[in-house]
Amino acid sequence: MITKMTKYSFILLSGQAEGFLNDISELGVIDITRSSKPADEESLEMIARMQAIRKDIANIKKGEDQQLKDMRASYNALVRKADGIRAWGNFDAEAIEDLNQKGIQLHFYKVSDKKFKAEWAEEYPIEVINRQDGKTYFVLVSKDDEAKDFPIAEIPAPSQPIEQVDAEIKKAEKQIEGYKAILENRKSTIPELEEDINEMKSSLERHLAQLSSEKAAEDTISVMVGFAPTEDDKAVCEALDKLDVFYIKEDAVEEDNPPIKLKNNWFTSMFSTLTGMYGMPVYGEFDPTPFLSIFFLLFFAMCMGDAGYGIMLVIIGLLLKGKKGGLANLYGLIIALGVGTFIVGIIMGAFFGVDLTAQSWVPEGLKSCMVTGEIAGYSAQMVCALGIGVVHICLALIVKAVNSLKRSGFKESISTIGWTLLIVGTVIVLAFAIFGAVSESTAKWIIIGIASVSALGIYIFNKPGRNPLINIGSGLWDTYNMASGLMGDVLSYIRLYALGLSGGMLGSTFNSIAEMVKGCGVPGLDWVGFILILILGHAINLAMSCLGAFVHPLRLNFVEFFKNSGYEGKGKDYKPLKY
Repeated sequence: MITKMTKYSFILLSGQAEGFLNDISELGVIDITRSSKPADEESLEMIARMQAIRKDIANIKKGEDQQLKDMRASYNALVRKADGIRAWGNFDAEAIEDLNQKGIQLHFYKVSDKKFKAEWAEEYPIEVINRQDGKTYFVLVSKDDEAKDFPIAEIPAPSQPIEQVDAEIKKAEKQIEGYKAILENRKSTIPELEEDINEMKSSLERHLAQLSSEKAAEDTISVMVGFAPTEDDKAVCEALDKLDVFYIKEDAVEEDNPPIKLKNNWFTSMFSTLTGMYGMPVYGEFDPTPFLSIFFLLFFAMCMGDAGYGIMLVIIGLLLKGKKGGLANLYGLIIALGVGTFIVGIIMGAFFGVDLTAQSWVPEGLKSCMVTGEIAGYSAQMVCALGIGVVHICLALIVKAVNSLKRSGFKESISTIGWTLLIVGTVIVLAFAIFGAVSESTAKWIIIGIASVSALGIYIFNKPGRNPLINIGSGLWDTYNMASGLMGDVLSYIRLYALGLSGGMLGSTFNSIAEMVKGCGVPGLDWVGFILILILGHAINLAMSCLGAFVHPLRLNFVEFFKNSGYEGKGKDYKPLKY
């Protein structure tokens, strides 16, 4: 599956570019490209306006801007002020001022309960006002400088009664709620603001294109486009907002040619390396990896065709597990191919070159599951290989039709649908007829009906709006290409049978040579030679079989399947910037 991507457009001064790239490389999820364009005062002003609108949108979405932050800071300061005053209870500020005018001063103190000393009351005129939260609040009454020798530092007197501060807090709360309502109402203006940014971005691009390319290096703007998986949108936006950089976020479309990140299950993902060998799909195309995983595994196993070699591959894969580099990175794939080879090898009746169908120790029930004998005078295994090839090509045609409908619409896909209906429909009907599900007469009329409907799409409506004679000529040319191409494509699958047969014959030959050496009659040499020939012979055969089983199934998928499915494979791999 192709991961959905989000496109990020960045515009910043070139002097800021390197620092910005370092910052986003820490994020490690943005695949980015960059270019530089000349800039002037007008373009810088346009960027500043876009940045201001972008920041305004972000603030509206968060429901908080700088003004609201300032209002909250003032509110918190009032709350702290109230907490400091509340401990002193209700007091009359005018009465305190009247005492000051008469030369009587009140000095305010706050200490922890542990540090408060009762003997202070014996030396100074002290009145404890309150005790709370482990603190003692008290005042000292004095004239002139009588309190200067008091052992602890004085704190400022309450500036106003608590009732006044509480009233200011309630007023501040109402102001905050009112402003939050204003920001909430402004959310409806976000689409309009975003449209303004897009229009300004288009104007900026036109303006930059008109500027002289001979501007000084310091008068340039770095224009960057990055792509990141949509599933990472939240983390990316949070990081970019902290950088205070101007950016525009939008869903990536096929025209943007975003990089491709494949996301598959644990089994399918093992075959992503093979997809990359051919080329990544373009955005909007289908991911061939699920098809490649199933058929490459099947074709590889058929080319190997020996259950014993499957066991050896599993052992090799397990030995590579935990190591790094080279084939060790593909240990999971090797194990999977080994398991597939073992299963198919049993079905083909081969185990280290031994024909299992001829062995008395093999259960008859297991023998009944093996593909042996002939079908219509041909080897059953060869017919099986050709049948699998037909299914593989039919599946490719279905994928091509579905993908064409998705990307180009029905009108542009009529010819493709016509060919798919004709070939796949005919194959299905013939299969039913062969297995007796429908009679030959019924199958004939169904095929005639399918061919009639398909002919309209292939010869008449293959290009709506074009001259019918040209459409017919184009259809005839397609018919020639399809007839000659499909025949060759189907016959290509005989290699699955041929490679499996040759590997089995070579393995059997090594077994025969080993048996001959064992019967040479030379004590010691007979068994040593027997074992050495078996080990070396099958090791050579395993290596040669693996080479053929890798190359030819890859070709069948890359050429026969990809060609008939319309797969392009011209996408670029997702390579995020990271440290």
